[in-house]
Amino acid sequence: MRPGHAWHSGWRWTVVLAGVAALCCLPVLASALPASVPALTPRQLENKILASQRLSFSGYAESDATFGLPPLPAFASVTPLLDGITRMRVWQAAPDRWRVDTLSDTGENDTYLDNGTTYVWDSGEQLLTGIFGPEVIRLPRAADLMPAALAVRIINEAGPDAKLSLLPPQRVAGQSAAGLAVRPASPQSTIAQADIWASPATGLPLLVQVFGRGVAHPALESQFLQAGPWTPDNSVLTPQQAPGTGFTATTPANFAGVLKNLDNEVLPAALGGLARAPSPVPQIGVYGTGLTAFAVLTFRHGTGRQLLTDALDAGAAPLSFTDGTGAIASAPLVNLALVHPYRSPDTFLLVGFVSRSTLEQAAAVLAAKPDQDFGE
Repeated sequence: MRPGHAWHSGWRWTVVLAGVAALCCLPVLASALPASVPALTPRQLENKILASQRLSFSGYAESDATFGLPPLPAFASVTPLLDGITRMRVWQAAPDRWRVDTLSDTGENDTYLDNGTTYVWDSGEQLLTGIFGPEVIRLPRAADLMPAALAVRIINEAGPDAKLSLLPPQRVAGQSAAGLAVRPASPQSTIAQADIWASPATGLPLLVQVFGRGVAHPALESQFLQAGPWTPDNSVLTPQQAPGTGFTATTPANFAGVLKNLDNEVLPAALGGLARAPSPVPQIGVYGTGLTAFAVLTFRHGTGRQLLTDALDAGAAPLSFTDGTGAIASAPLVNLALVHPYRSPDTFLLVGFVSRSTLEQAAAVLAAKPDQDFGE
């Protein structure tokens, strides 16, 4: 090696490392720039956010959730979404045509929606699964936490009576974003406020924070670190099956996991002071509306008793009734209860955005309920 060559090589790498360091700092520098947005009313910004569902965009997003519910093995696929950071690459051509890749240290799971058909790629299993048919009920997935989807769902569920107000603008994903605070009208909701920052031009939600009552830190935060318009590319939105990988076809019912074990239980017309609302399937009871609601799922003997045992083992507080036994877990945003009536082989799971006392009242009613399936 010629004298001076080592110095030249070291100088070159110093320049490269300096360049990488500068690129890493760009998001920080961009967020420090002042944000400027045009004047919008809260309702105008809400309408822009709802209209953004039709946008074609791509980006990289992260959600950070601290729900604090006990981990249940039957819901193992959901637990990481509710407690921890979820990293997502997102491409959307239309509301019914998109792809969300979930990235982790152990691999990658990709979900595609293509005009009503869902495909799931598991890099660990090297398996592509096609789910053919409408998914009437399913477990939560990473795509539900993507800022654009989460913001629209919150606004729709909050309903027309929600209180809207503007928040100071801030820079998100290197863009000036307009802020909208959404407060549920009912004091029974565990959700105190959801803050949404969106592009004032397109309405694309860039940051969503959801707060429980009396808590300063959001229980759920989802934000784009990079996002922008995207011209649809069929190769990105079409699952590619490489040589040596497997493919299997299934139905939504067979892909529903623990939800396959729901029983056809007749449920009361009201629970916890809330009336029963329409539900996508008769096996699930929904009480209340929007962001002030909870669901009741009836699990058959083996599955239900295991859920109750797992909840108690994970630290849920025991519940005791004259006619049954159960467990309850409280968190800032979501409360969960399980109850097993002595006169029934079933176990009820209650979960939703209502207070612990509301679920305890509902559980007491269900504990005294005799077994009664509809259709008998």
